[in-house]
Amino acid sequence: MIVEHFKHQDPVPVYRRYRDQGRLAPDGLDYVSSWVDEKLERCFQLMQTTDRALLDEWMARWYDLVDFEVYPVLSSNEAAEKVAPRL
Repeated sequence: MIVEHFKHQDPVPVYRRYRDQGRLAPDGLDYVSSWVDEKLERCFQLMQTTDRALLDEWMARWYDLVDFEVYPVLSSNEAAEKVAPRL
């Protein structure tokens, strides 16, 4: 899970680049879904990859417009499987 903080709380440069150049994700990094807060200051984006370097490569293409927080996450089913032996 990626939390993107639009620099200067300004989504316009981000959406302009996306419109003109696309997501700019390298092969092997897959977009799953995203949500934007109502103030248009942050985007919560779910990306999927087995290679963290691809995520870093993608974020480098956006660092001038976005500050990132990265949270590795599991699906609810994966979390339940991980916890099951302790129940």
